[in-house]
Amino acid sequence: MPGDPPVPITVWPVPAPRRGETMSNGMGVRLVHNLTHPTDLVIDLTAGPQLARAIIAASRRSHLQAARQVGWGKEAAALIVTGWPLDADAGTPAEFFARCHAKLLPGGCVAVLLAHGDPVWPVDVVIAAKQAGLAYLQHIVAADRPPRRGRQSSLDIHTDVLVVTRSMTVTAAADD
Repeated sequence: MPGDPPVPITVWPVPAPRRGETMSNGMGVRLVHNLTHPTDLVIDLTAGPQLARAIIAASRRSHLQAARQVGWGKEAAALIVTGWPLDADAGTPAEFFARCHAKLLPGGCVAVLLAHGDPVWPVDVVIAAKQAGLAYLQHIVAADRPPRRGRQSSLDIHTDVLVVTRSMTVTAAADD
């Protein structure tokens, strides 16, 4: 966004998700280990069991996929993971991110996974998240193979992960 400092872009060499699923097992493991600590609560809004497996293996706690239908529970989470575009029952992007802001611990993150290629979706995600008082923290590019030092080769990018965060400091604009 104009006027914003650039966010770091990181390449994760993980397999692509299967059709109809949000992520691969490798992506689930990386998200859980990089964005949470043991016993942290994770809200899983993804399609497929990959994140649930990673949460269990890493000794985190979760509101798993059924959370989409019955609510997100009363406790604040360290991480919320979702695919994009949102399910119809999630409301508008602004409503979804406002709900995320309300359910995140200070310093908590929302990881939004998008199929690579649509240039509009990342912009829509960042704008809606910022409107809800969340800050754009990191862009993760998932590719089937890691880049090789000294070789010019294109990455086979399959997923973009946009990580937004709830500030550790309370501001009037974020809480209005």
